[in-house]
Amino acid sequence: MTQQRDQRSLGELFGDLSRQMSALVRQEIELARTEVTGKATAAARDVAVMGTGVALLYAGLLALVGAAVLFLADQGWTPWLAALVVAIVVAIVGGLLVMAGRQSMTSRDMAPTRTVETLKDDAEWAKERVK
Repeated sequence: MTQQRDQRSLGELFGDLSRQMSALVRQEIELARTEVTGKATAAARDVAVMGTGVALLYAGLLALVGAAVLFLADQGWTPWLAALVVAIVVAIVGGLLVMAGRQSMTSRDMAPTRTVETLKDDAEWAKERVK
């Protein structure tokens, strides 16, 4: 087994290592930026869809609330009691929907997991190069 000797000086080797590490850090920063931007764009799209849905649901809900109050009042309930009962039911349903949306948003992982993994690999690579 023949062993090849690098004829470069120690200064040249450290210079090469420094340039390679700089390039690697730049690439890792770009990867993190790309990964976070992609996840943020997806989250923004989800929020926009949810916002549009909420606006439409709100309009429909207002009409249904009015209809429910009128129906109960037509059935002999006093108008204030009909409005109170409908308001309580609507508040409970609204609270459940808010909790479901919040849980969905908090379960989204926004961390740049690929970047973290490659940084760990890069640290190992750098340790091996220095030895």
